[in-house]
Amino acid sequence: MPGLIRQLRTEPGAAALLVLVTLIALLWANSPLSETYATVREQSAGFDLGPFGLHMDLQHWINDGLMAVFFFVIGLEVRQEFTHGSLRDNRRARLALIAGIAGVGVPAVVYLGVVGEGAELGGWGVVVGTDTAFMLGALALVGPAMSGQLRVFLLTVTVVDDFLAVSIIGVVYSDEIRLVPLAVALGCLGVLALLGHCRQWRAAPYLVVVAALWCATVSSGIHASLAGMAAGLLVPAYPTERKTVVAARESFRDYWQSPNPHSARIVKRWLARGTSINERLHNVLRLPTALVVVPVFALANAGVDLRGGLLFKALNSQVTWAVVLGLVVGKTLGIGLATYLTTRLGLGRPPEGVGPGSAFGGAALSGIGFTVSLLIVQLAFGADSDLGREATVGVLMAMVLSTLLGWGIFRVAAVRWGETSADLPRTLEPAVDPDVDHIRGSESAPLTLVEYLDYECPFCARATGMWQDMHAHFRDDLRYVVRNLPLEDVHPHSWQAALAAEAAARQGAFWPMHDLLFAHQDALERQDLVRYAEQLGLDMARFTTDLDSDQVAARVRRDATSAALSGARGTPTFFVQGHRHSGPHDARTLIAALEDNRRGTRTQEPSDYAR
Repeated sequence: MPGLIRQLRTEPGAAALLVLVTLIALLWANSPLSETYATVREQSAGFDLGPFGLHMDLQHWINDGLMAVFFFVIGLEVRQEFTHGSLRDNRRARLALIAGIAGVGVPAVVYLGVVGEGAELGGWGVVVGTDTAFMLGALALVGPAMSGQLRVFLLTVTVVDDFLAVSIIGVVYSDEIRLVPLAVALGCLGVLALLGHCRQWRAAPYLVVVAALWCATVSSGIHASLAGMAAGLLVPAYPTERKTVVAARESFRDYWQSPNPHSARIVKRWLARGTSINERLHNVLRLPTALVVVPVFALANAGVDLRGGLLFKALNSQVTWAVVLGLVVGKTLGIGLATYLTTRLGLGRPPEGVGPGSAFGGAALSGIGFTVSLLIVQLAFGADSDLGREATVGVLMAMVLSTLLGWGIFRVAAVRWGETSADLPRTLEPAVDPDVDHIRGSESAPLTLVEYLDYECPFCARATGMWQDMHAHFRDDLRYVVRNLPLEDVHPHSWQAALAAEAAARQGAFWPMHDLLFAHQDALERQDLVRYAEQLGLDMARFTTDLDSDQVAARVRRDATSAALSGARGTPTFFVQGHRHSGPHDARTLIAALEDNRRGTRTQEPSDYAR
């Protein structure tokens, strides 16, 4: 059982669960028990709270309630991407925006071109969305062996895609608007914005307001998915600040020395404040959304009764083929061509390692509309109408065909253009050279840990004390190597600090200077660097000359170049036995990774929904 749960937490496992639930829904709807399928969905449930009451059938609770949670999680992800993710880069954000708009517009045009006129026109929204969970699961199954950067690219595109899809649901497919509940919903959004502006770190105020927002939105006639997305966008995300981590450490020290309820509460408070409320909510909701919300939605909406000649009728239906062509052809051409043209014209750039073949393969997988598409089928046609069932057949066909098309494009890209990977490099380049690199520990030690660092980075190994824990565990069996990766765009003093460390190295004092720089991260002006050199007793004339020399600058650039060649883009980045480490980088995790290498059991970490 633990192994099964661990597998379900991965993206391929979650996708397999969705396929299984979809098949169960289809079998149920086409079995002798098919009447119970409809009966269960039509069961009424609700509540009354004073003058306010809300009653809906089970299918509406799922589509308007659980799916609001799904879109809330998407909103949280969008806010993270804009705050400290891929969408902070203007050129990548521009490419995601253009590709996302094309990925909505081109499929809609294809759909409208196929159906021509009539009642089918109302279903154009069916082809605009992408099921992120299904798409990422398919990518893990049929994509390149290493596709981390392609995954990032597709996520940024689907961020735009899903935002537009939810906006279309809210504007086009909502019921008659009631103004008083709408005003209450807008007021709730204002309160959420105020909470974010005040950096409220407790979860309870956000959850209470989001619940009120959902109730008001449902009562207003606007589809609740729009409320979910808007709420997620307003929950603040921000990088972890060093001062809050230090405060959490000090409060835990108090608890360690005198365990009591008061100090435990203080520890819990600082731990919560150390991570943004956005990331904490996302961490709690992402796994149940992937393994409960989306599968329950699939069970309630994918059950199409194919008996009575429906399948034959669907295969001869304009709306079925409009959905298939819109999702499979429209998404592939819309996202693929937009990405190619935007890149060629210099208007944007994809993540490193993502070639045109990989981009087109990912665009094909974006034709897996499933969740969003089935939701809009229900809103546009009604799930039990003839058009609704034909459109549902089209969504299911598109899911299979998009996966096969993506697989074919990836195979062609690998053979014709050598695109066997769509990720950053994972191997250390160049290898450790004792004559060039800075090594702490025995040069002949059997284990090697390399860290790319920035002297203003608050979470590098020397700043956190992690190296001491590593050394205490491995002693002479570990050599620790550091290379410079100054991130001047976020740490303005990092370049000068790296020069100071390399200038000191020319007098055999790299490690003493290294330790001083990390001990005084808040004082890295030039005069501070000179003062540290004086404390170390260095030849000051030589130090200041080296500080400005081209040779020392070239040494720092060498490390930065090796970082680019090795796939290191931020600090700290660790390499365990020459392989880039991903995931947590605390001492316990890195010790386990090194011990796995010593035993010869190194494994590649799976993409995990719980991370």
